[in-house]
Amino acid sequence: MFAEMRTGSNFLEANLNALAGVTCFGELFNPVFIGKKDQTEMFGVTLAMREADPMQLVARAREVTGGMVGFRWFHDHDPRVFDAVMADPACAKIVLTRNPLESYVSLKIAQATGQWKLTNPKNLKQAKARFDAPEFEAHLEAVQAFQITLLNALQTSGQTAFYLDYDDIQNVAVLNGLAAFLGVPARLDEVDRSLTVQNPEPLSDKVTNPAAMEQALARLDRFNLSRTPNFEPRRTAGIPAFVACRDVPLLFMPVRGGPEARVIEWLECFGGLERNFVQKTLRQWKRGAAGHRSFTVLRHPVDRAWAAFQDARGSGLSQEQKNILGRVHGVAIPKQGYGSPQDERAAFLAFLRFLKRNISGQTGFRTPAGWATQTAILQGFAQFNGPDAVLREDRLAEGLAWLCSEVGVQSPTLRPPEATTLDAIMDDEIEDAARDTYQRDYMGFGFGPRPRGQAA
Repeated sequence: MFAEMRTGSNFLEANLNALAGVTCFGELFNPVFIGKKDQTEMFGVTLAMREADPMQLVARAREVTGGMVGFRWFHDHDPRVFDAVMADPACAKIVLTRNPLESYVSLKIAQATGQWKLTNPKNLKQAKARFDAPEFEAHLEAVQAFQITLLNALQTSGQTAFYLDYDDIQNVAVLNGLAAFLGVPARLDEVDRSLTVQNPEPLSDKVTNPAAMEQALARLDRFNLSRTPNFEPRRTAGIPAFVACRDVPLLFMPVRGGPEARVIEWLECFGGLERNFVQKTLRQWKRGAAGHRSFTVLRHPVDRAWAAFQDARGSGLSQEQKNILGRVHGVAIPKQGYGSPQDERAAFLAFLRFLKRNISGQTGFRTPAGWATQTAILQGFAQFNGPDAVLREDRLAEGLAWLCSEVGVQSPTLRPPEATTLDAIMDDEIEDAARDTYQRDYMGFGFGPRPRGQAA
């Protein structure tokens, strides 16, 4: 049973245990106990034994009990168990959820009273919770992140689960539907009454600061209205493009479309370079380069799009692809060059708009690394290992000097950037088009408008 604290998992467990042939053993993989609070051994398996081999506990439960056995698993329990369970399609999955705000407030009350379940209403301990906005947001993020992980694991393995909400577990018909899902013949005549709902009051009556709670909830985007849909293809780590120094522990992880040539020339000042890595050889270099530092360099999105445009005009695309860009996407690339700066500006604007569609998967062109967002490139790096430092092209000399101080060497002189004709056509419309195309980079890396007179 996948659940969280204060979602009704005790109640659901009691009803599962009321089904003949079904036994649920509680939180078998809670980090500090086995099954229930203060219990450190079960079926002859101790905490230390469970740590060494968690699944032996499940095997022992099956041996001792017979029939169908199960347990409750929360997002902070042993992750090895999650992997083992998801890899077994014969293992039935139950997913129990509850309104995150209700579970959070219930958790705060239980922490205040020390009462985690109630069997006799006469023993009810009452208290009100104080709503803490940052704490609730962290709770919400953890719950939602795990639900996404769980759903993805089910989808990619071609499995399904039986989903219940907190309100469903009082419905005997739903519980009997769960029994059918589990494949057991037993059915319930009524729900188990050994446990009692502890806090049935409205949420506003359970907290000491309801006004603050309402104000905090108002700023949450319940329906994710501010989310920008992202259909950009995921990138690989791009390891073959990495460049390392042989004699200085520096590793350059290029973002294609950036100042790659200038940085490599700068690295060559230290001596020989190593290239064409694969994961194995890159690990070998890292092991042999004590105190190594890896870095990448970000470029302003307008300058990077301009570099992509110049590459497309040159050898980056075949003539057939250039023809398609012109006929289908309105990006004119004449063989003899542009007749005026205005013609070049119009073509660059059309190319920026084409890039937006391309990144969103709306064109027949693949998305090469030089067109992708820098956000996607860095996310690709992280599949192997993210860079130690993310430098900016507009302060590259300073960034490289700092990097050299990290590894104890003197920074060579960095050659100035080459002149560009972009400044001759640069205006607010181009900036707006670039921002629309690369909004992930503008937002994620804090890029402002491109300064006029800046060389690429």
